[in-house]
This record gives sequence, structure tokens and C-alpha cells, in this order.
Amino acid sequence: MAVHLHRDLERIKKELLLLGSLVEDLTVRSIVALKERRAGLAEEVDLGDKEVDEREIRLEEECLKLLALHQPVANDLRFVVTVMKVNNDLERVGDLAGNLANRAEFLAQREPVKIPDEILAMGDRVPGMLRHSLDALIAQDTKKARQVLDEDEFVDETHKSVFRVIEDRIREHPDKVSEWIQLLSVSRYLERIADLATNIAEDVVFLVDAEVVRHRRW
Repeated sequence: MAVHLHRDLERIKKELLLLGSLVEDLTVRSIVALKERRAGLAEEVDLGDKEVDEREIRLEEECLKLLALHQPVANDLRFVVTVMKVNNDLERVGDLAGNLANRAEFLAQREPVKIPDEILAMGDRVPGMLRHSLDALIAQDTKKARQVLDEDEFVDETHKSVFRVIEDRIREHPDKVSEWIQLLSVSRYLERIADLATNIAEDVVFLVDAEVVRHRRW
């Protein structure tokens, strides 16, 4: 029985990594679509989000089946429950990547505007946070998970600064209000993806150390 449980746990880990890799790729491609004004790439992200939805449902079914068949306890049970939470977070990241791609597609069809450096910095940082949080979960590495928590503070502060930048841009170029508002949405989506990566990292800390770190950093 233990052999079958181990096999099914390994399958769940593999499915989670595949989903995480897909979601990270969609996030990166949506950022590239924004930077390079590639409307076609943004459309590809929309198609990829449909695959994310399908994989999310399949992984949830695998977790429920494992719980019913093996009735795991202790760390195995906590791990499966954590995977189910992370699975939901990754599906939401896929949705946000799709939203970001839609904004990129809109901007690609308008006259070019300069993307604030703050948004570019967030775009460079956020995909790595997502990858590191998943690596931390699979390895049950709380040190790496806590590094993601520290990264989130940078993203939060950068997102706040984007508001000030956009306000200045609107005053300087009121004819581009639609474009500036779209970029503000981009910043918000990146900040939300970072939050979801942080949720995963917090779940890792709880899984391994039984420590609730949510809300403690403020």
C-alpha cells in the first residue's frame, strides 16, 4: 500500500510541476508580448490559459482520488492538501496572465507609449518568484520559500510607485489616458501574481515548520 501511495504522490508532484511550468511560461510570454508589442503572442497566452484550466481540474481529481484510496496521514496528508491549495492558486495565475496578455494586445494596437521602468522591474522579478515558490514546495525548502516572501515586499513597493508614475504621465499626456490605465492594470496583475506566489511560499512554511507566517511581515 505504501508503494502505491508513494507512486501516486510522485505523479501528483509531476502534474503540479507541469502545471507550474505552463503557468510560468504563460506569465513570461504575456510580459514579452507587452514589451515587444506582439499581439499574436498575447493570443497564444489566451489559448494556453484553457490548458491551465484543464490541468487544474485533472490535478484536483488526482488529489481527491489519492485521499479516497490511500487515506494518507501526517506529512503526506498535509502535502496533498497543500497541493490542492497551490493548484487553485496556479489556475488564478493563469487567469491573470491571460488578463495581462489582453492588456498587451490592446497596447500593441495603439500608438507606442513608454512602459514605466517600475513595471519592467516587476516583470523581471515575478516569474522567478513563481518558479522558486514551486521549487520550495517540491523540495520542502523553507529557506527558499522565505526568500519569496522577501521578494514580495519589493513587488508591493514597486506597484505602489507605479501609481505615482501613472499620475504624472496622465498629467503630461492626457490624450493617452487609456494607455496609462491599461499599464496600471498590468502593474496590478503582476502584483497579484506575486501575491499568489507568496501564498504558495507561505503554505510551504506551514507545511514544513507548522508556522503561520501570513500577515506577520507587516
